[in-house]
Amino acid sequence: MILAIIDDEGLAPGDRLPTSAELADRSGFSLISVRRALDELERAGIVQRQQGVGTFVARDRIVSEPARSGNLLETLEGEGGARLVTELVSMRVGLPTVSVAANLRVNAGLPVWEVVRRRLLDGRPVIAETAMLPLQLVPALDKDALARGDSLYAFLADTYGLHDEHEEQFLEVDVPTATEMQRLELGARDQVVRIRGVSYSTDGTPFDCFEQAYPSRQFVFYASGSQNRRLLPHTDLRAWGVDPLPG
Repeated sequence: MILAIIDDEGLAPGDRLPTSAELADRSGFSLISVRRALDELERAGIVQRQQGVGTFVARDRIVSEPARSGNLLETLEGEGGARLVTELVSMRVGLPTVSVAANLRVNAGLPVWEVVRRRLLDGRPVIAETAMLPLQLVPALDKDALARGDSLYAFLADTYGLHDEHEEQFLEVDVPTATEMQRLELGARDQVVRIRGVSYSTDGTPFDCFEQAYPSRQFVFYASGSQNRRLLPHTDLRAWGVDPLPG
């Protein structure tokens, strides 16, 4: 019945549905049954509920192939004519955690860059991203270029010859951290798809430990790739980040 309402009334993504009580009155089913139906439709990505506001027709999910190299917009499908904008949130130098140091094959006492960015698709935040790069391979970054939204990986390839030849990735669905909730403008009921991984250059040198968080209700993921690569050498992902420099 709810699907019929969306179809018959021509409701578009972002349009509000009748309240649960109104749906119960129209259907003759109990309020509990209506809420269960909305739960199922929400899990399927057809509706989206905002606590205290209402239930809305959800946007079409974005199809992404995160393992494919190249321009990020080229890996996002289902958003015809969409405009992807990159915001530089912060960049600093710090010390890698044990996991990051092991995956970058650097001493934990050697500094790394931490570059935090946010991607917006047609004005809505869709990806929170952190890149961690060893200073011994990347001694300098162009902050102005990153602030303009220029490609970090094009800069690494052009300046230091670090081409993203392949990646090792770990994917999980999880509740968002407080930082992810803020950057992706998520609510208490939302989940994220979090990808952590390592980028390798053509000679097999690891040069980037990255983390990306996507709103799970907005994306569908599919992946393909070779199975003859090694797994991440250090998979304790609980401490995947950069600590401040002493002092």
